[in-house]
Amino acid sequence: MSYQVLARKWRPRTFHELVGQEHVQRALVNALDQGRLHHAYLFTGTRGVGKTTLARILAKCLNCTTGGQGDEGITSTPCGECPSCVAIDEGRFVDLIEVDAASRTKVEDTRELLDNVQYAPTQGRYKVYLIDEVHMLSTSSFNALLKTLEEPPPHVKFLLATTDPQKLPATVLSRCLQFTLKHMPPERIVGHLAKVLEAEAVPFEESALWLLGRAAEGSMRDAMSLADQAIAFGQGRVEHADVAAMLGTLDQRHVLALVEALAEVDAARVLVELAALAERAPDFASVLDELTSVLHRLAIAQMVPDALDNGHGDREALLALATHFTAEDVQLYYQIGIQGRGDMEHAPDLRTALEMTLLRMLAFRPQGVPKPASTPLPLRGSGQAGQTPPSSSAPHAAPGASGAPAATPSQGLSPGAPSAAVEVSPAPFPEPEPRPKDEITPRPDPLAEGPAPEPPPWEALPEPASMSGPPAEPRLVVPAEPPVPAEPWIADAEAEPMAEPRAEVPEVDLPASAEASSAASAPAPSREGLFGHAEWLACFESLGLGGLTRNLAANCVVEQDDGEVLRMRLDPSLSAMRADIHLERMRDALATQGIVRRLVVEEGALPEEVETPRQQAERLAAERHAQAVAALQRDPNIQKLQQAFGARLVESTVKPADAAAPS
Repeated sequence: MSYQVLARKWRPRTFHELVGQEHVQRALVNALDQGRLHHAYLFTGTRGVGKTTLARILAKCLNCTTGGQGDEGITSTPCGECPSCVAIDEGRFVDLIEVDAASRTKVEDTRELLDNVQYAPTQGRYKVYLIDEVHMLSTSSFNALLKTLEEPPPHVKFLLATTDPQKLPATVLSRCLQFTLKHMPPERIVGHLAKVLEAEAVPFEESALWLLGRAAEGSMRDAMSLADQAIAFGQGRVEHADVAAMLGTLDQRHVLALVEALAEVDAARVLVELAALAERAPDFASVLDELTSVLHRLAIAQMVPDALDNGHGDREALLALATHFTAEDVQLYYQIGIQGRGDMEHAPDLRTALEMTLLRMLAFRPQGVPKPASTPLPLRGSGQAGQTPPSSSAPHAAPGASGAPAATPSQGLSPGAPSAAVEVSPAPFPEPEPRPKDEITPRPDPLAEGPAPEPPPWEALPEPASMSGPPAEPRLVVPAEPPVPAEPWIADAEAEPMAEPRAEVPEVDLPASAEASSAASAPAPSREGLFGHAEWLACFESLGLGGLTRNLAANCVVEQDDGEVLRMRLDPSLSAMRADIHLERMRDALATQGIVRRLVVEEGALPEEVETPRQQAERLAAERHAQAVAALQRDPNIQKLQQAFGARLVESTVKPADAAAPS
């Protein structure tokens, strides 16, 4: 006997053998069991999803004689052994008339077909007309079919199948019960191929089946045909290398290797992987398309891991890769990839365009430009003595490193800088020791040197004078009393090269309500030698965090510190930001301030009586804005304008002096 291809040999013969299309299967099975049968069914969908197979199974259900010769014999589980079922399976059932509408488009062919509708079935219970590719019929043929399709004899059933239902007249669609068959997902195709190849005793690699599943593009018949071709190509075996060579498609493992190189911020490895990929002469535009597709799936894996599909058989690999990227990196890489795809037509060649796109991804990371290849590429920038860190998200240099300043002009002090502070000497890094007892250090009075000219009324705060002095050891400033809402200022950038900038907080007379709210929101002081929430609020700005890491840290409160483990609490609504790389940056930033702990961030409701750094900053900003508005309202010039011209002060446009001054 001649060889029968897999697509025909493994064609489903019952509803239970059908792969996918559960929505159609459920409707037809229930209709058959309840005896609620329509006279015309229309099956639509792309090629190879089971339209003709469903029609033949339905014809067997209508004509199976195991349960009896009458209508009571109609069943949703045909036996496959009675003469009618065997004849339908072998394609020789007299009362199943299969018509190829693509080859019989004329109205004469349709009239000849309908002349026999009035006669009773010869062998079965129903005479079934299966018209495939029905959209190919001419307009005259559709018009000739309308009357019979609307009111056929009771012994006639019409089963129509098409890949293009938009071409069918609305008059035909309204006379049929329509079922739309879905694409087969790669997961279902791979599962069915594995079952078939095991039954056929053909050795295979699962990764090769994923290549076949993606190449089939939702068609089970295409997948079975490709499996036949792969068996012949691999001499009885289905292996990944053979299938990739047969299909000529890009191996997904090369794309994942490029993504891993991007995760490691290794420009040298990126070029090596591209060189290895170039040996296979790929379409570099397709490589970039695949890369952006992987970045899109990485973003899904980071935000909603359960929604990540396994359409490429790499779900576990992507979930592992997602932990090595920050969310901002993935979004930036995706945007650069999309723009690089449009720039390819202007590049000298496609490989150059792809290389420049990948290098651009590394060059414009939030942490800054990668270092030369001879130096390991860190995941964050490192500040050097006497220089500003390359990015706001990079932590400061370790204390005591070559006289590095404790704060840079662009960062400022904590919003809640107190009028008197406790100077705590940091423990040696990385082995912390108990801190000495708190010592009250009086804050120098900027007005003690002599009277200063009165600032204009519209200035919310006076401009502090620059200070310079001998280098001082970096210190962690912890509030010893409830913070006074005041604007922090940084020493002038033109200080002596080796001088450490010192911050001055001008005294501002606050309303009693502001002082009361400040005192009420201040948390209780921590135990000696431990890091409490008050210290967290005081040193937050000096950590030098940026981007999503800063956003995450600004919404955390210190819950407990036992000297080894620092526990923080995060609002559950912000749990999507809690990535390992952000926690690592927070831990490193705290270590530079002498707080060497194992950081644990847990989700939970935040106590109402404790402020997060973000809430503190918003409160202080609101208080400064209120002071600025009050100062303008007291200004005599403003009052004259209001009286003379009826001017009105738009409070929403008022900015305190610190916000209006250039940075």
